[in-house]
Amino acid sequence: MPSLDTLLAFLATALVLGFTPGPDNLFVLMQSATQGRRAGLVVVLGLCTGIVVHTTAVALGLAALLAASPLAFTLMKAAGAAYLLYLAWGAWHAPAADLPGSSQAPAQPLAALYRRGIVMNLSNPKVLLFFFALLPQFVAAERGPVAMQLAVLGAVFIVATLITFGSIAWAAGLLGERLRRSPGLQRGLNRCAALVFAGLALRLATVQR
Repeated sequence: MPSLDTLLAFLATALVLGFTPGPDNLFVLMQSATQGRRAGLVVVLGLCTGIVVHTTAVALGLAALLAASPLAFTLMKAAGAAYLLYLAWGAWHAPAADLPGSSQAPAQPLAALYRRGIVMNLSNPKVLLFFFALLPQFVAAERGPVAMQLAVLGAVFIVATLITFGSIAWAAGLLGERLRRSPGLQRGLNRCAALVFAGLALRLATVQR
């Protein structure tokens, strides 16, 4: 079990990282602004599920395999970029009436939003490599089984993600509620979301190990 000082240091690191602009929190921001606060919070839960998978992968040594395999890394980032482009296409062509909060259309299913968060997190190989580089720095062999320490650190990271990304989703959702009252602003917000998704796809496609 990591010491209290180690856990607090890791929590502080995770909180700073959570508020630092990056693909995942930008994704949450745009989903909350376009789909509503509840949708953004569900996406956050999906991202947290992805963190569980990444933590498990680090504990099992799968991240090392990914780091050593250029083909696996390329395939993973290509899949992630393609998924983001798919989201960008859908956001760009979505009419205002399709936005949650419009009286003409129901909200998007929560299960689909949850899956979207999982896919977004798991399709980014940099997240797995980041965990592989970060988590071992807070592990000490004398503190007990390494796998258990990694599991605890993963849980702390999830708590930090819920705090930071949840705050972003809440704030963006409030802003989105005001914007969605205007069809013109709705379309503009959708176009903005499409550009953000496309930019994230380009960033992921060109990232290096």
